[in-house]
Amino acid sequence: MLFPTIDFLVFFAVVFPIAWALNERNTLKKLFLVIVSYIFYSFWDWRFIFLLFFSSTGNFLVGWLLAVARDAFWRRIALFIGVAANLAVLGYFKYYDFLSAEIANVAARFGADLDLGSTGLALPVAISFLTFHGLSYIIDIGRGKLRPSRSPLDVMLYIAFFPHLVAGPIVRAADFLGQLAHKPDPEDIELGPSMFLILGGLFKKVVIASHISTLFVDPIFTNPSDYSRLDLILGAYGYAIVIFCDFSAYTDIAIGVANLLGYRFPQNFNQPYRAVTLQDFWRRWHMSLSSWLRDYLYIPLGGNRHGELATYRNLMLTMTLGGLWHGAGLQFIVWGVMHGAGLAVERFASERLGFDVANKGFALRLLGWFVTFNFVCVAWVFFRSPTLEGALGYLTGILADSGAASTAQPLVLWLMALGFVTQFTQASIKDWLARLYEKASLPIKVATPSLSILAIAILGPAGVPPFIYFQF
Repeated sequence: MLFPTIDFLVFFAVVFPIAWALNERNTLKKLFLVIVSYIFYSFWDWRFIFLLFFSSTGNFLVGWLLAVARDAFWRRIALFIGVAANLAVLGYFKYYDFLSAEIANVAARFGADLDLGSTGLALPVAISFLTFHGLSYIIDIGRGKLRPSRSPLDVMLYIAFFPHLVAGPIVRAADFLGQLAHKPDPEDIELGPSMFLILGGLFKKVVIASHISTLFVDPIFTNPSDYSRLDLILGAYGYAIVIFCDFSAYTDIAIGVANLLGYRFPQNFNQPYRAVTLQDFWRRWHMSLSSWLRDYLYIPLGGNRHGELATYRNLMLTMTLGGLWHGAGLQFIVWGVMHGAGLAVERFASERLGFDVANKGFALRLLGWFVTFNFVCVAWVFFRSPTLEGALGYLTGILADSGAASTAQPLVLWLMALGFVTQFTQASIKDWLARLYEKASLPIKVATPSLSILAIAILGPAGVPPFIYFQF
């Protein structure tokens, strides 16, 4: 079930009033939200709802073991088992086929015929986000930063809550479980901001991302050798706009929907393409993942506490594993390595050479933005390409122009420009519109989303592709 569909509109139109009707009975409301979240997930494959259930109950039990174990040794054992179980499930579904194929290829080079088989299973939607939420819960308990929940229902809702289930944002257990301890207050609902987050997300996904993707970006990345150098360059920029508008649209809608139900999610994007350094980019892009990688991977590896070389190593390991998290493919590993190396070079330039672009004048900041944006776009070529060879072929096509005529349509170029403008609009404009909406009369409050959704449906293509991050 996709957010920008009639199915979801009907689904939420049923869930919303029932959820608030049950608000005075908090436990019953949470049970209802768990049930509808499982129904939401079953639209992709009903068999994987058992994965949701066992992940939730398994992590609850690990949390309980961490609470009752008095000896530090047994606490470490319980935490190790919990982390290993979460990673084993992720590894089996997401990486087994990839690793078995790579091992077979290496064996073939030495004349050996080694077939480790395959799982024969489709990748469960949101398996990576599911794993990150489970790990967040048990690791924070193991570190003493979170008390284990006494309610398995709360843990089930934390992991399965349908707004963030499929593609984030990654919500920390410490931030969400506390909200479940008491009934939501209707006064806390930010109706205007939530409405504009949802409508803005729908526009970014249905109109901007879907048109650019289907009309221009997808055909170019499918057969890059058929296109000119200009189209390949525009295709890379186009994908940068597509993945931002697509992914930020999902999390904007998720944040808005959760707030309408009485719960708060963290911000996940803050105009990342205005970043002047890679470090600045990762403070703005997929912020919930960036902070997760920092707190659960980079800092445990040692962070910047053990000298320069160890810091560079930790940056490389963190971003390489971050790339691998996105997908089982060499192209994702290269994407992560590029960002790790870029962050290490920036850190070296800042600490050893005293060259900190973020604190320089306008000209150097503009240069920093230009270099950062183009570096990110080149890295996106690896992220988007189906294989490492495909990405290298794409970049080779930019260097060796095929001479073909450009196929870029005016509509695509206008939408790309519109998508880029979203990186520089002031937040005060959104706040002003939200305040106007909240002060408006009831007919206007009803007409605004209704007419906006109708306009988006008219402006959008016939079919809306799934969100990009569903595959992760």
